[in-house]
Amino acid sequence: MFESIIQPIAQWIIDIISRMGYGGIVLTMGIESACIPLPSEIIMPFSGSLVSTGRFTMLGVSVAGALGCVLGSVVAYAAGYYGGRPFLEKYGKYIFLSKKDIDNAERWTIKYGQAAIFISRLLPVIRTFISLPAGIARMNFWKFILYTFLGSLPWCWALAYVGKILGDNWDTLGKYFHQADLVIALLILAGIAFFLWHKFKK
Repeated sequence: MFESIIQPIAQWIIDIISRMGYGGIVLTMGIESACIPLPSEIIMPFSGSLVSTGRFTMLGVSVAGALGCVLGSVVAYAAGYYGGRPFLEKYGKYIFLSKKDIDNAERWTIKYGQAAIFISRLLPVIRTFISLPAGIARMNFWKFILYTFLGSLPWCWALAYVGKILGDNWDTLGKYFHQADLVIALLILAGIAFFLWHKFKK
């Protein structure tokens, strides 16, 4: 089931990057960072495999990937900035999210936002969605851009480097990262369950 879904996505990514070059990397990583499920674990390793053929350079694919992350993250940041807080205040009560909870989350993001943005860019799953709370918390836009780029660059470089080393076998990397995605997703769900239990208990 999973393979039948991921295969056409992977083929589309390969076609886009093959045709558009560095622009394809920017485009696909931008889509991924705009909270659309397009796996960077396919985009960057495939781009790295083309480094081994001489078509790309490591610096080129890493910077292109990081720029794509910035562009897509701006879209998610804007969604949080312009629509996130009112939406949460209006509908948050249905998921037991009070105004006080939102205020606390906003203050935390403002206080620790720079470090949170940088670190989260190195984590599967979380890296894709961190831009939304940053926008909701009105994090300084230019600092958000800077830390998004700085955090995304080593992630893109690492995935591309592994793809370069693996060469034609770059796609074997994906299954290991998808396993990591599953673990992180389960941890997030456990956190949500604990949050709801805590609210019900009150």
